[in-house]
Amino acid sequence: MSTAGESTAKGHARPSWLATWRLGEDDPQTLLSNARTAFFVMLGVLALLWIIQIVNFADHNHISENYGIMPRNIGSLPYILTAPFLHFSWSHIEGNSGPLFIFGFLAAYRGIGKFIGVTAIVVLTSGFAAWIFGTGSVGAGASGVVFGYFGYIMVRGLFDRRVIDVLIGAVMALCFAYQFAVLLPHQGIGWQAHVGGVVGGILSGYLLRDRRSARSAAKARSAGPTSARTVTTSAGTVVTPASQGAAALPKRQPGKGGKPFAVDPANPRADLYKELDDLGL
Repeated sequence: MSTAGESTAKGHARPSWLATWRLGEDDPQTLLSNARTAFFVMLGVLALLWIIQIVNFADHNHISENYGIMPRNIGSLPYILTAPFLHFSWSHIEGNSGPLFIFGFLAAYRGIGKFIGVTAIVVLTSGFAAWIFGTGSVGAGASGVVFGYFGYIMVRGLFDRRVIDVLIGAVMALCFAYQFAVLLPHQGIGWQAHVGGVVGGILSGYLLRDRRSARSAAKARSAGPTSARTVTTSAGTVVTPASQGAAALPKRQPGKGGKPFAVDPANPRADLYKELDDLGL
């Protein structure tokens, strides 16, 4: 008896949900090109932030005070879009620059189009959180966007069903675990924007998920677990998926007058076909 059939049967017993996860099939050239683009995009973003900070410093931080977010002030609502570009001190922008570059790069290396969508969502969620729940002082800074990218990176692999992105998210969460402390209320820290950014990042992971993976997962769930059908003959063991049933086996084609079909003796599977015909298959 052939053992090939047994191993094939075991292969069909693999959980269907596992087939929707991807590992390592991305085109290396495409990933390299995307990573190069993400690097220069984040380099440009940082350069822009520092140029604005130089101008802001020369103006004694009046730009941050005038275009930052004043909680529940209708007139400052549009400044949700400008506040992430402004900082109140050199230490403020220095503290945000490193995490912004790292998380922004990891958020962008899958494609700039999706990265722009993530950025728009986290800017809005972090800004609205600061505007609605913030206290009396003016708020500004890129930290809400940093936490938005952070949240997106942590959940992207789960929604896209990419093992490598799950690992990246886990490593980033472990390396920057101390950042979670800033999500709790602290005097003088805009933690509301941080929480809003994380919520926006998670929302981005869901809204901008890879639709192909989602469709594959839904198809796998509807198909249910697959099994194998085994037929043992003198020629060996034949295994066919249960979903295919008898259709996967050679069909009986009656000859003239209803006689059993004839098998060419030169056919290497002639004995197998004859056995199946005798079994009524």
